[in-house]
Amino acid sequence: MVDKTYFLWDYDLSEDQVKRILRQGNEAEKCWLTARILEHAHFNDVFKFLNLQEMVGLFPKLKMRPVARQYWQRALSAWGYDV
Repeated sequence: MVDKTYFLWDYDLSEDQVKRILRQGNEAEKCWLTARILEHAHFNDVFKFLNLQEMVGLFPKLKMRPVARQYWQRALSAWGYDV
């Protein structure tokens, strides 16, 4: 049985598969998955999959809803990152 991730309700990906894609996937896969995590995962769960440096590096390339982008942009800025 696959331990489905709730923030990817329309895909059959386990937490291990998500982590593998974030580690080994191409940039487009990483951007897509990072945006999904930032938009739909609970705040505390975000950090099970992403670290701040990864978020900052990909952030300008992420396709996100404006409200989610603003939320994370404010958070990253408050933590000392210029995105």
